[in-house]
Amino acid sequence: MAERGCPLEAVPLPAEVRESLAELELELSEGDITQKGYEKKRAKLLARCVPLIQGVDPSLQVENRILGPAQASAPAPKQPKPRPSNARDERFRSDVHTEAVQAALAKYKERKMPMPSKRRSVLTHASVEAYTPPADLHSAPPDVTTGLVQHQHAYCERPQMTSVRGVPRGCRGSVLETAGGVPVSSRVSSKIQQLLNTLKRPKRPPLKEFFVDDLEELLEVQQPDPNQPKPEGSQMAVLRGEPLAEGSWPPSLLAALQQWGTTQPKAPCLTALDTAGKAVYTLTYGKLWSRSLKLAYTLLNKLTNKNEPLLKPGDRVALVFPNSDPVMFMVAFYGCLLAELVPVPIEVPLTRKDAGSQQVGFLLGSCGISLALTTDACQKGLPKAQTGEVVTFKGWPPLTWLVIDGKHLTKPPKDWHPALQDAGPRTAYIEYKTSKEGSTVGVAVSHASLLAQCQSLTQACGYSEAETLTNVLDFKRDAGLWHGVLTSILNRIHVVSIPYALMKANPLSWIQKVCVYKAQAALVKSRDMHWSLLAQRGQRDVSLSSLRLLIVADGANPWSISSCDAFLNVFQARGLRPEVICPCASSPEALTVAIRRPPDMGGPPPRRAVLSMSGLSHGVIRVDAEEKLSVLTVQDVGQVMPGANVCVVKVEGTPHLCKTDEVGEICVDSSATATAYYGLLGITKNVFETVPVTAGGAPVSDRPFTRTGLLGFIGPDDLVFVVGKLDGLMVVGFRRHNADDVVATALAVEPMKFVYRGRIAVFSVTVLHDDRIVLVAEQRPDASEEDSFQWMSRVLQAIDSIHQVGVYCLALVPANTLPKAPLGGIHVSETKQRFLEGMLHPCNVLMCPHTCVTNLPKPRQKQPEVGPASMIVGNLVAGKRIAQASGRELSHLEDSDQARKFLFLPDVLQWRAHTTPEHPLFLLLNAKGTVTSTATCVQLHKKAERVAAALTEKARLSAGAHVALVYPPGVDLIAAFYGCLYCGCVPVTVRPPHPQNLATTLPTVKMIVEVSKSACVLTTQAIMRLLRSKEAAATVDARTWPTILDTDDIPKKKVASIFRPPSPDVLAYLDFSVSTTGILAGVKMSHAATSALCRSIKLQCELYPSRQIAICLDPYCGLGFALWCLCSVYSGHQSVLVPPPELETNVSLWLWAVSQYKARVTFCSYSVMEMCARGLGAQTAALRMKGVNLSCVRTCMVVAEERPRIALTQSFSKLFRDLGLPARAVSTTFGCRVNVAICLQPNRLGKLAEQGTAGPDPTTVYVDMRALRHDRVRLVERGSPHSLPLTESGKILPGVKVIIAHTETRGPLGDSHLGEIWVSSPHNATGYYTVYGEEGLHADHFSARLSFGDTQTVWARTGFLGFLRRTELTDASGERHDALYVVGSLDETLELRGMRYHPIDIETSVIRAHRSIAECAVFTWTNLLVVVVELDGLEQDALDLVALVTNVVLEEHHLVVGVVVIVDPGVIPINSRGEKQRMHLRDGFLADQLDPIYVAYNM
Repeated sequence: MAERGCPLEAVPLPAEVRESLAELELELSEGDITQKGYEKKRAKLLARCVPLIQGVDPSLQVENRILGPAQASAPAPKQPKPRPSNARDERFRSDVHTEAVQAALAKYKERKMPMPSKRRSVLTHASVEAYTPPADLHSAPPDVTTGLVQHQHAYCERPQMTSVRGVPRGCRGSVLETAGGVPVSSRVSSKIQQLLNTLKRPKRPPLKEFFVDDLEELLEVQQPDPNQPKPEGSQMAVLRGEPLAEGSWPPSLLAALQQWGTTQPKAPCLTALDTAGKAVYTLTYGKLWSRSLKLAYTLLNKLTNKNEPLLKPGDRVALVFPNSDPVMFMVAFYGCLLAELVPVPIEVPLTRKDAGSQQVGFLLGSCGISLALTTDACQKGLPKAQTGEVVTFKGWPPLTWLVIDGKHLTKPPKDWHPALQDAGPRTAYIEYKTSKEGSTVGVAVSHASLLAQCQSLTQACGYSEAETLTNVLDFKRDAGLWHGVLTSILNRIHVVSIPYALMKANPLSWIQKVCVYKAQAALVKSRDMHWSLLAQRGQRDVSLSSLRLLIVADGANPWSISSCDAFLNVFQARGLRPEVICPCASSPEALTVAIRRPPDMGGPPPRRAVLSMSGLSHGVIRVDAEEKLSVLTVQDVGQVMPGANVCVVKVEGTPHLCKTDEVGEICVDSSATATAYYGLLGITKNVFETVPVTAGGAPVSDRPFTRTGLLGFIGPDDLVFVVGKLDGLMVVGFRRHNADDVVATALAVEPMKFVYRGRIAVFSVTVLHDDRIVLVAEQRPDASEEDSFQWMSRVLQAIDSIHQVGVYCLALVPANTLPKAPLGGIHVSETKQRFLEGMLHPCNVLMCPHTCVTNLPKPRQKQPEVGPASMIVGNLVAGKRIAQASGRELSHLEDSDQARKFLFLPDVLQWRAHTTPEHPLFLLLNAKGTVTSTATCVQLHKKAERVAAALTEKARLSAGAHVALVYPPGVDLIAAFYGCLYCGCVPVTVRPPHPQNLATTLPTVKMIVEVSKSACVLTTQAIMRLLRSKEAAATVDARTWPTILDTDDIPKKKVASIFRPPSPDVLAYLDFSVSTTGILAGVKMSHAATSALCRSIKLQCELYPSRQIAICLDPYCGLGFALWCLCSVYSGHQSVLVPPPELETNVSLWLWAVSQYKARVTFCSYSVMEMCARGLGAQTAALRMKGVNLSCVRTCMVVAEERPRIALTQSFSKLFRDLGLPARAVSTTFGCRVNVAICLQPNRLGKLAEQGTAGPDPTTVYVDMRALRHDRVRLVERGSPHSLPLTESGKILPGVKVIIAHTETRGPLGDSHLGEIWVSSPHNATGYYTVYGEEGLHADHFSARLSFGDTQTVWARTGFLGFLRRTELTDASGERHDALYVVGSLDETLELRGMRYHPIDIETSVIRAHRSIAECAVFTWTNLLVVVVELDGLEQDALDLVALVTNVVLEEHHLVVGVVVIVDPGVIPINSRGEKQRMHLRDGFLADQLDPIYVAYNM
């Protein structure tokens, strides 16, 4: 089959040309010569040999391809050479591959990708260009995101909270205007445009009919490609190895040791070298035997525990020896075997947190190990506790450490002899193996297997007595142990052991030792061959002619072939014979699977196969790849071991035999395989007792086979070919990819400049039910940002082109930060673990979810032709009631006389000043808890009169003029408000500018003053000075303010007559506020609506003059304003006012006030609640000591215009339960622009509950988040997947009617639908008051009518989505209680993939993804989802978040994140109500004002 290799025959080059070429390669790899210079010199050298190549395309002469099979078996003198391979890490090199990668990349030259931007402080080597992507964009992309309405008159208020950073940073780059008038920096938007350009738009799926229930968002199940290659060969037959020679084998390995130890005591057994390459000690067979006996005797007789021997035969013992001490290891190993103990060799733990150390501890625990053997030197080097004992390593069982140097051992008496049993089924030793997931298991090898392995290796390798073997491998496990410690004893071989440290210091050491000791055999890995190539210049005197066997232990690695070729190429001139190179394949479970025999032992000539990468990914062997670029060249690993049967079975499912042209898992049946995973019966059965079956289901043998974990096939001449390992297998979609192959492709992309060879890890992580490929590499410290990014994008393209698979994430980490395996290389499972836990700390990340994630649910198609009637029919058919509910009837609740009397608030205040003049209405507290001002009914009345007089006389205002009240929270604000009403002016409350943050807060004040057409500004002296200060003048011209009056020292004057409005519909005040979407909207409140609002709140909360309530809210708009300024005057109760800014200096002020004044009812905002939960959570004991007691509270209501924050309210309740806060006290409210109070949830108030006033407790339901995206409401059980807890937003106020309407058709909806909440009530606002007087908007929001059903009622549209549920509870009147659930603002929702997402849901998932994420906000920009996260941690950890954020949003919301922006804490703007201002954030991002730590553009 390999005959179809490359048609080009290689040319036999003269030795000196070969030599010069090899040196040239090295010069290039070490950067001593440029690529151009290299090609010139190379062409010159080859030019001499041109005449030898006839009739071949000259372009092929230089790029000589892979050897065909024919020349591989040619006689030695005429051995043709492949192109001498470059010295870049040979394990992963193949010339065809590099050529293929370069060709693939040439195709992609045109595509540009946006480069991530990094804050300058994070950059070590900043290059200016790194920040400015090619500005190929002259206008911003249009905002095609539905659901983000941008009104042309949208006013933007910059964040007012002090937590938000100061002045916006200067806008870098040119500023563009988007469709919505938002300034955009070309830097950000051009990157987004580039990103959009790199994303291919998916085809639209066909429309589905309307009544199909599309709640189940099924992940797209990928269908196999009908054109994929399928195996066509016949079923393979079981391959039988030659029989094991019946010889005079000793009955056991220990018998052999005894034989040599007593008959040949002086024969050398093992030579140990130091790091300088000097032989420090040679262990003879006599010494090995006597020292092993001493150890066995000591272990069995001298270790006691309470007079009992510590160890019994069969106990497991850990062997902890460094790689530099093979002598002590050998003594310990054989000492244990002689004492009938089971040695378990492990690596020396260097620190408490070694990579994989915890799993090794698990292995030791599961093997029941309590004793560890080690050397004196090693024991001294282990980390110690204070007591001087060796520390207990993380996850390890407690161990006794025994030092086995000679002086610590006891000589056995003359008559003591160990029991040398014949090789039987008892476990001889346990070798550890780390699986793909990182778990460590122990592979148990019996005495019989051990002997059989030694016999078959002796026969296959033709070992004979007294040969010398140079061993570079780890002698504790795998081939290093089998050849260098076990088989060597059987044959009295002299082993020269080369430690890893010596190889690092002198890569040629092993070749020199072969030379010195005239070794007949050497045991190496391709890495060692590669290293020696790099170092061989100037070494003319080495000769490898003594070698008859060069065993390449990782010959099964597909990339070892180029190391073998290059090595032979250079060292053939130094006496290395081609047939000496013997690749072999092995696995911990099956031990040696196959090894190439030298031809003089009757082996067939070596072969190689050039396989199509695409065929391999489908598990099929195809030699003639039409696509010449993506091929994999593999060499055979020789024949099956003597006495073994081998077959290849399907990887998944029943172990059916594969066809001859199919790749499967190699299985071995032999007496020389391991027997079990120690203590793990289940997986042992799976792996060690596989019964392969034919297509008809008949077992192929009556003996079980052992799975090797190697993927391969049987080639011509019964040679075994291995194409990968099961551990490195990544199944993406239906295709299989090998991690090593992907590494090789990555390394073929200009590797020298950016990443370290061999410090690259490829693994897969499961995201959204499929494997996703992750590539992590160590970046050189001198690589610039731009270079690295360039390299990363090229790697992506190369892998895409050659393997036809997308890489999900590519991360570069700083040099030397990846976890290392004990003997070099990367600890892949630990790297994967760190990646998943966000502990990798990369310095560059590139995510490509758009290309890889192809199994997202189909986008939802909206049905255009579905009218309201079919919806109502749908509801009726489904038996759902129409979702509408109302509060209690007002007429039943009180006499209309009182309502008429209290129609105008100025009248109420005058009446109270007359009837109860000294009754206290307001108490204002400062941060120390001192009362700074109070107001009784008469004081407030008199203050209001003074203000009214000043307005009419000083400012000469007539009735109907608008007046801006710019006051800090306090009694002055209330007095000024009533003063305006007394003279018929219309007050507008405005939050004063923040003195430390004038640049962002003052323009908002000015804007409200302008938009409300205020003729005068009332304020305090301090604020008046601030408005006229120099600092303010820099932002707002002082001359543009209307009249400013300060009310601090106005004369005591009475107003001539108090204004009485001609009708209740006259405008009372304007309520201005900025929505979370950044729209400044002022609503008009008439006198009738104002008194109706107060009346509803009074009835709902049972407010009477005898009551005291505590308020910690901002008094500028909405319900906060109503509770602060209006309700006390209407109901006569006393309000304890706690200004929220005071909490910044004394966070316990509000709770202290509630306790001090025994307030039964208190109101706060989410930001206040969060401050208390964060700031006081740990101080409840101290507060109790200060006498804070919250048991007086019946109801604590959170005032908000958003979905109730369950997590916050629950944690608040739990935290302050210790201070007596009743479990059910905390509840929520709901209001919005069109109606500031729709729901309030007073708790049951003792006896009053019986009188029919209080409502039932708020109920929480769990809804399916996936259904919610389709505007459906489906209740699920708590804890079920995708469940979202929602709590009702409070009980609907008296006189309020609510209905749920469809957002587009405006028809009423059933209660299983999510729709817009519409409200009808006497206290609805009467309309918007805006500078443009946008009438269309007014009509739309304040006088909507249903399109069918009850078309008479006039409703106001709240702009919030929600649903109604009839609960099982009854209210006091016996009616079943209707609960209103608010899900979120309609303007904030994100329409993505045809579904409606609520930002808060995505944000909640993201915040859970990593402990360093303090806050998160999401928005969309040109259909890309942008996630902004605040990093509460070190800047170098920032990039860990990119992958975690992308993963969690994919997993939980089936959305691909387009851009991840990582910023400092406090960057996400929050308004005074504690709501995120996502639109401001979006504007800041687009104008490049966020100063982000990192911006990642996901491809």
